[in-house]
Amino acid sequence: MARDSKSKDNKHKGGLGRGLEALFEDEPVSAAEEIQELPLAEIRPNPYQPRKQFDDKALRELADSIAENGVFQPIIVRKSVNGYEIIAGERRCRASKLAKKTTIPAIIRKFDESEMMEIAVLENLQREDLTPLEEAQAYDMLQKNLGLTQAEVSKRMGKSRPYIANYLRLLTLPTKTKRLLQRGELSMGQARTLLGLKDKSKIDALAKRVVKEAIPVRKVEAIVSQMNQKKAKKQPAKKSAFITASESQLADKFGSSVSITAGKKGNGHLSIDFKSTEDLNRILDLLGVNLDD
Repeated sequence: MARDSKSKDNKHKGGLGRGLEALFEDEPVSAAEEIQELPLAEIRPNPYQPRKQFDDKALRELADSIAENGVFQPIIVRKSVNGYEIIAGERRCRASKLAKKTTIPAIIRKFDESEMMEIAVLENLQREDLTPLEEAQAYDMLQKNLGLTQAEVSKRMGKSRPYIANYLRLLTLPTKTKRLLQRGELSMGQARTLLGLKDKSKIDALAKRVVKEAIPVRKVEAIVSQMNQKKAKKQPAKKSAFITASESQLADKFGSSVSITAGKKGNGHLSIDFKSTEDLNRILDLLGVNLDD
């Protein structure tokens, strides 16, 4: 018998979290939710599905089992303008197509866009099907599409706020490093450590080295620390007493912050801060500048 297993030790708190638990319970289907055989050609993936990769070998094994025994657990779908969208059970749907099936048992339920997003994320999290990058993208999608804060995402997903924040930080990695993380060549721990590198332009090169040499997280931390020490910023040159006194006198005159940067060849830069158009006009008046002339 081939069926998707549910993780028993990853319980999610919050309203929808409990609703998802009920969604996957093997309870008798009510009369209002009878199982129907729907054409696979009319079924499309959840548009908010965060999972991008499916294990080909496991999918093939499930397809072989479905070809012999059929699908024992119906998928959950919602009616859309053209056919149906999967709420839960995309793996079974894909495997059924591989098994050359034309229909699949399904239960039709009503969900709005917000619920579709949350269910797509929660289903995969419960089954631990997402890569670290996919999980990060899922949390980012919830934040942007539902207008949630990190704290709200944390509450809805049943995760701590630091947990959510650490995953979202992965999205700031450069593209090549993200690819290594998505393919599983780079671990979550290694990727998080690379984020500590001050010179972001060197992350890709270091990530490639970490993968090539199979460098453990502790050693990556040491390398990042060493590189950061070399990158330590130089202290700005101390201003002369004359420059400091000039800044002070000009600040008193204009009633605004003034900065003077002297060059090596007698040249330099003078800046006067202003807070608004009115403040700028006040300073121009003090300088005797009349733009109306």
